[in-house]
Amino acid sequence: MEKRARRAGTPATTPAPLGRGNGGRGPSAVDGGSGSSRLGGKVRALRRKEGLSQTQLAERLAISPSYLNLIENNRRPLPAALLIRLAQLFELDMAAFASDGDGRLVGELLELFSDPVFDAHALNSVDIRDLAQNNTAAAVAVVGLYRRYQEAREAAETLAERLTDGDVTGGAAGSGDASRSRLPSEEVSDLVQSHMNHFPALEEGAERVWKDGKLVAESLYAGLTAYLLKKHGVHTTVARWGVERGVVRRFDPESKVLTLSELLPTRSRNFQLAHQIGLFTMRRELDVLTNDPALSTEESRTMARIALANYFAAAVLMPYAPFLKAAREERYDIDVVGRRFRVGFEHVCHRVTTLRRPGAEGVPFHMIRIDVAGNISKRFSASGIQFARFSGACPRWNIFSAFQTPGMIRIQISRMTDGSTFFCIARTVQKDSHGYHAQPMIHVVGLGCRVEQAGALVYADGIDLEKRGVVVDVGVTCRICERNDCEQRAFPSMRQPLVLDENLRGLSLYSGPRPA
Repeated sequence: MEKRARRAGTPATTPAPLGRGNGGRGPSAVDGGSGSSRLGGKVRALRRKEGLSQTQLAERLAISPSYLNLIENNRRPLPAALLIRLAQLFELDMAAFASDGDGRLVGELLELFSDPVFDAHALNSVDIRDLAQNNTAAAVAVVGLYRRYQEAREAAETLAERLTDGDVTGGAAGSGDASRSRLPSEEVSDLVQSHMNHFPALEEGAERVWKDGKLVAESLYAGLTAYLLKKHGVHTTVARWGVERGVVRRFDPESKVLTLSELLPTRSRNFQLAHQIGLFTMRRELDVLTNDPALSTEESRTMARIALANYFAAAVLMPYAPFLKAAREERYDIDVVGRRFRVGFEHVCHRVTTLRRPGAEGVPFHMIRIDVAGNISKRFSASGIQFARFSGACPRWNIFSAFQTPGMIRIQISRMTDGSTFFCIARTVQKDSHGYHAQPMIHVVGLGCRVEQAGALVYADGIDLEKRGVVVDVGVTCRICERNDCEQRAFPSMRQPLVLDENLRGLSLYSGPRPA
C-alpha cells in the first residue's frame, strides 16, 4: 500500500524543483524527496500537541513561518536537517515519522469506506489518503467510530435473532453487547502491532531466567521445574486426564502447586512452565505494558497479560541470540529450527516475527493464523502487507489453499493491488490432541516477507521470483480490490462502476470478461 499511497498523496500542484524551497540546498528531503511531503500532517500534529503556534515553532527551527506553513500543508518536503532538528527539540525517536503506521491506517480507512453505507458519498482513494496523512487524529477517530458502528450492528442482529426465536430474556445482554467496546483480541492485536511484536523487557527477563536458573537446553523441563521450586517455592505435578479433564495448566496460589496435564507433550509442558514463570518474574513489566490506553477493558488487559506471558515463554524456549543465529544459518527453515529448539511449527513462525532487536534484526515477516471458517485469530505485519480488518480476506491467498494439502508447505508470490509483492508460505498446524473424543483443531499459519528479501529463505531456492506467471494477484478484500477479472470476486469493487448485463456473464457476477 505504501507505494500507492505515495503516488496518491502527491499534491495536485506542481512541486518546486529540487534545490528550491529548502534554501537551495538540493535534494535533501527525507526519503529522497519521494513521499516526504506526507510528513506535513505529522509536523502539524506535533506542533499542536506541544501547544505551539506556527510562528513559535518556526523560530525554534530557524525558518520562516511561511515556509513552515508550506511544509505542514504538504506544499514543500520536510528536509532531513529539519527532521533532525525536530527530533532534538522534542526528544523524539526518528521512528515516530516512519510510514508503516500511515500505511496501516490508510489500509483500514480504504477497507471501512468500502462499506456500501458510504456509497452515496462518492469518496475516492485520494480523499481517504488525504484524511489519513493530513488529519491523523480524525482518521483514527473515524476508524474507532466505524468499529463501534459495526459492533452495534452485530449486536442488534444478534438481538433480532433472539427475538425472532422467541427468546426475549436476552434483551439486556444484547443491549449490553451493543455498548461494549472493541473485542479484547482486536485491542491486543493492535497493542502487539504498535510494539512491532518486540518487547525488550520480556527478552531481557527470559535471558535472566536462563542465567539465574543455569538452564541447559537438553534438560529444559527439569531446569524450569527446579527454577520454580527454588525461586518461587512452587511444586510442579503432572495430573492424569481423568482428574483434571479439560485443564492443561492450573496454578493454586495457596498450595503453590502447578499442575500440568499428562496429555501435554514435552514441548508444551516446557511452554506452560515458562508461561507461569513469566507471570511470577515479570509481574511489574506486564503491569506496565498492559496499562496501555489502547486496552479499554479489564478483559483486554487480562488477555494482553496472557499474550505477553506467552511471548516471554517463547523467548525462554527460543533465546534471542541463539535463535537468530540458527534462523540465519538454516535460512529460516522452520522445521529444522523447530527441531533444534524442540518446539512446533507455529511457535517458530511466531518467534521469527519478534526478531526486531536494534542491530540484530531478522527478516521483517508478517504472520497470520486462520481456521477453516476463515476466522483470523492471529495477525501481525512487519513486512508492510495489509490484512483485512472489517471484512473477509481474499480467497486467492495460499492460506486458504493450504487446507487442501494438510502438512504440506504452500509457497506463493503474492502481488497486491498497489504493486507491492510478497513471498509467502503457509501450512496447516494441528493442536495437540486431548483424548480420543476430542475434535482436532486445525489452523493454517501463514508467514511471509517482501519478495526482495525472499533470498534469505530456503523456501525461495529454485524459484524465479520475477518469472511472469509465477506471481499471483491477491487483494485485501473484494470491495477495495481494483481487479475486475477475478473469478473469485464475491462483491463489486468500490473502485469500479457496477455494470450488469443480463446477456453477458463474466467469470463471476461482478467480474467482466477477460480482455482479449
